[in-house]
Amino acid sequence: MSDQLRYRRQGVSDAVPEVPGLPYLYISPFFVLFGIFLLFPTAYTLYLSFFSYQGASNEALLTIPLLKVTIPQIAQLEFIGLDHYQRLLFEDSLFRQSLFNTSFIFLVQVPLMVILGLATALVLDAKFIRAKGLFRTLIALPVATGLVAYSTIFLLLFNDDIGMINYVLQSLGASAIPWLSDSWWARITLVIAVTWRWLGYNMIILLAGLQTIPEQLYEAAEIDGAKRWEKFRYVTLPQLRPVLLFVVVSSTIGTFQIFAEPFVITGGGPSNATITMVQYIYRQAFIQLNLGYASAVSVVLVALVSVMSIVQIKYGGTE
Repeated sequence: MSDQLRYRRQGVSDAVPEVPGLPYLYISPFFVLFGIFLLFPTAYTLYLSFFSYQGASNEALLTIPLLKVTIPQIAQLEFIGLDHYQRLLFEDSLFRQSLFNTSFIFLVQVPLMVILGLATALVLDAKFIRAKGLFRTLIALPVATGLVAYSTIFLLLFNDDIGMINYVLQSLGASAIPWLSDSWWARITLVIAVTWRWLGYNMIILLAGLQTIPEQLYEAAEIDGAKRWEKFRYVTLPQLRPVLLFVVVSSTIGTFQIFAEPFVITGGGPSNATITMVQYIYRQAFIQLNLGYASAVSVVLVALVSVMSIVQIKYGGTE
């Protein structure tokens, strides 16, 4: 039966004429979509960052002064060179505040989420744990929760006056905590919310990595007299290194893209203490309609995340 099928396939293959460039035609939809939805927006954002582009009631979409080319009817662009970059780096205190807030969440959030994800994965990978499927589902369930829905729940839980967290603390005799009205506690609230949502995602990735480690390595380590900590240090961590690197890089990128949590839970407050870089881009682009300046902030954000990812891959990668 298999020989007949092979002969039929061979016959069909012989019947199809060889057309030069046909394979490239088959894969061309990917490159077309990549160019339209990723390459062009990225290049156009970089282009807009060198122009003053206020509002949506202007008259030209694209202007290239050196070639004297203008595509009219949408926006009026005025070339200003590096003025946007000079402004955001040396004059814009709110941009520096958003950069500080995002960096604070990154420095606290990423190590916390990676360590908790690894600890949870190790526990759920242990042989003595029962009902593993149930626990894995419960921990991973927040990943499927809608961003706005879970942010709204956290807004209600951590409300200073009517929130359940302060109600429980006061019932136990403790003082209420200003979760949303104090700068420090507002940032901590965001860290708790993001950790609750994305811990399950990291746990799933790390658990999959743990289950690919050959059991023979642990048996060889036991024959050499290795204890539990030594097996973790010399077998688990080296074997899990590529997976850990992926988790760290993806968590870093996700943290610098954080938007829904500060937008819904704190609104960027109090006094812009929790405004993030993406939230700042949103304000500039869609509230103040300063699209040129928002493009410059976007370029800086992409450059920052790219550099951090390259450094992490360089020093955390394997040969």
